[in-house]
Amino acid sequence: MSSERPDRVELLQGTLDLIILRALSTMGPLHAYALAARLERVADHPLTLNQGTLYPALVRLEQKGFIKGAWRRTDSDRDAKFYGVVVHGDRRAHGVVGLRHDRRRPAGAG
Repeated sequence: MSSERPDRVELLQGTLDLIILRALSTMGPLHAYALAARLERVADHPLTLNQGTLYPALVRLEQKGFIKGAWRRTDSDRDAKFYGVVVHGDRRAHGVVGLRHDRRRPAGAG
């Protein structure tokens, strides 16, 4: 059972990464708290993102170059790091599902 755990964690991280990329691509630049609040509101199923889940994902995506963070003032006049999708991150957000689908299609199928 422990041999399955790393795969499950990787799947969850990948899924969260795609959710974040898609959300930022659709909603525009957001700071982490606003992103978490928006995702909780628009999710079809209960989705609670805590800081221990969301921040590492944002750092991971920023290190990979899919998103870029910049410090700005929020509407409540506080400093916060706003994250936005860069061009290849946007392509990943919109293209990965299609690519995975194409890989499953049998050879010669169109």
